[in-house]
Amino acid sequence: MINENRTIEVRAASWIPSVYFAMGLPFVVIAQASALMYKNMGISDAKIALWTSLIMLPWSLKPLWSPILEMFGSQKQFVVATQLFTGVTFVLLAFTLPLDDFFKYSIALLGLIAFSGATHDIAVDGVYINTLTPAQQSKYIGWQGAAYNIAKIVSGGGFVFIAGELEKQVGVVTAWMSVMGLYGVCMVLLGLYHIKYLPKIQNANDKVKSFKEGVDVLLDVVKTFFNKKFVMWYVFFIILYRFAEGFAIKIAPLFFKASIEEGGLGLDTSEIGLIYGTFGAASFIAGSLLGGYYTSKIGLKKSLFKQALMFNIPFAVYALLAFFQPENLWIISLAIVFEYFGYGFGFVALILFMMQQVTPGKYKTAHYAFASGIMNLGFLLPSMMSGYLSDWLGYQMFFIWVLIATIPALLAAKLVPFSNKTND
Repeated sequence: MINENRTIEVRAASWIPSVYFAMGLPFVVIAQASALMYKNMGISDAKIALWTSLIMLPWSLKPLWSPILEMFGSQKQFVVATQLFTGVTFVLLAFTLPLDDFFKYSIALLGLIAFSGATHDIAVDGVYINTLTPAQQSKYIGWQGAAYNIAKIVSGGGFVFIAGELEKQVGVVTAWMSVMGLYGVCMVLLGLYHIKYLPKIQNANDKVKSFKEGVDVLLDVVKTFFNKKFVMWYVFFIILYRFAEGFAIKIAPLFFKASIEEGGLGLDTSEIGLIYGTFGAASFIAGSLLGGYYTSKIGLKKSLFKQALMFNIPFAVYALLAFFQPENLWIISLAIVFEYFGYGFGFVALILFMMQQVTPGKYKTAHYAFASGIMNLGFLLPSMMSGYLSDWLGYQMFFIWVLIATIPALLAAKLVPFSNKTND
């Protein structure tokens, strides 16, 4: 058994970072990087926030088709296929940017990427849950979070920095065509890598063969999910945990880009990429890894409220930046270090909560998809409203509102009950 566990851990180290990097990349492109691209191409903040949020709906609706994945013997096939499809679609998106109706076509392709990405997430989480024991899940949750956050930094930091530098040399359109092409190449290479290194896991429900049986499974998945003890507590908690983030994540890069006269910080694209891709990168990774090991050491039940504080309170830096509008890049970078460390440290608690409290039971993959879909719905709704709200309130009062929006999450983290035993 010891040798078997060691073998699993060695193999896990070869695919967990890469597969969760692949999970994070398309999500962050849609959630953040595309907002900067569209702003630089003359699209309004409200339109950007609405449409780049709306096309993220597949991450909330993915429970509807998660049982279909339960019908097949290998979740690995879905992981690889969606990574390759996403890569090719990014390349196609790049060629739409010079067109007159670029926004319509590029948003449609980003919508396809979102559907592919949501399907990819179901399969990836299924491999993770079905491969690792609960103790190993706790141990590697920090790795998972770190890899996802690295994708956030590469996408919202490194590639945005490249886009900013290219904008100065070849113009906005050609710059973002190049960067979208890079996203595509990256995803294709990840898909090819995982053909070899991702483990092939047999699904628990591989006996389902027909559409009717698939519908029956879906109904059973829904029924068993909502029959779980404390399930409504869990639904409210999962929705509220990222509520404030949903408001902040779309507007923060637009706030950085907006001029001083408009209430922003007046940074150029490459400066935004530099902040996220250097200082943000280190703090993100450190926060995720420390959060994972901290939770593993003292137990999720004891750590949850502290990690919820670490996740939500750092949003205060955006309000401070909006009121004082510092021009010093080091001050702005220090604020991002604080916010991203807290994000990484606190986010792993939510993921582990869903795995250990919501997922256990007959349909692990499908129930985790339900939980993560609910989580993304809690993120999606405020994100859709954020552009109109920031236009109405202005950046200063908008980020005050973000702080108010953290209160329900903190109350939920303090009061949420535990139904399954953890490693306390």
